[in-house]
Amino acid sequence: MLITPTELMERLGKPNLIMIDSRSYKEYSEGHIPGAVNLDLFYYHWSDTSKEGIRAFEKQMKNLLSFVGITKDKTVVFYDEVSGMSAARGVWLLMYFSHPQALMLDGGFKKWKSMGLPIETKTNGFRPTKFEGTTNKEIIVGYEYVKKKIGKVKIVDARTKEEYDGTVIRAARRGHIPTAVSIDWNLNINDDGTLKSIEDLTKLYKFSKNDEIVTYCQGGYRAANSFLALKRLGFQNVRVYLGSWGEWGNKLELPVE
Repeated sequence: MLITPTELMERLGKPNLIMIDSRSYKEYSEGHIPGAVNLDLFYYHWSDTSKEGIRAFEKQMKNLLSFVGITKDKTVVFYDEVSGMSAARGVWLLMYFSHPQALMLDGGFKKWKSMGLPIETKTNGFRPTKFEGTTNKEIIVGYEYVKKKIGKVKIVDARTKEEYDGTVIRAARRGHIPTAVSIDWNLNINDDGTLKSIEDLTKLYKFSKNDEIVTYCQGGYRAANSFLALKRLGFQNVRVYLGSWGEWGNKLELPVE
């Protein structure tokens, strides 16, 4: 799921490569990897994980991925400033649609720049296509599933300790999903922006390989980064709660701690 700047540099200009800069357009316009298109995934929060809500999410995402020009034969590389949450969301999204080649640039644009690799400022246009993908329901969950599984699965809260404790409030209610453990997604990242080594990540995520794990945050972005970290460690049964606290904290009938 990761590609190094050196490996990406070797693939630049290949016709089957799509690079998606998932930072803001302002950051993109100030400099990006040559040939990259800009898609700020942070605009696409989703806080309705009812069955109808998930269907609508799938429809919108297919439209979006069609617009960017993704087809089955394309290798898609997402990057943001570091091995961050927007790029991770992109990789998770393509995995959800069973895309065979979705990668995150390890270290992001920060690492690319630090290595003195080429940068451009011109805006690259999209070449829309018809995106097709088979959904993989094994890596996504909605609020009903999480509620039913409290106490039966490991729940990872990828937000800050302050959000988890309820000292920072970002919904109608504060706190966290009952039984969730707090592992801030920032702990996944090294100082140079790369994802931590398997050895370091193992110290963070002390779960059994047999455990089912659900990650969540505020909007499913930081949770996607923790999803990738867990996948890197070889955990098979990992799911992202798409609605995260943005949905859970505003649904008054759901339990909180």
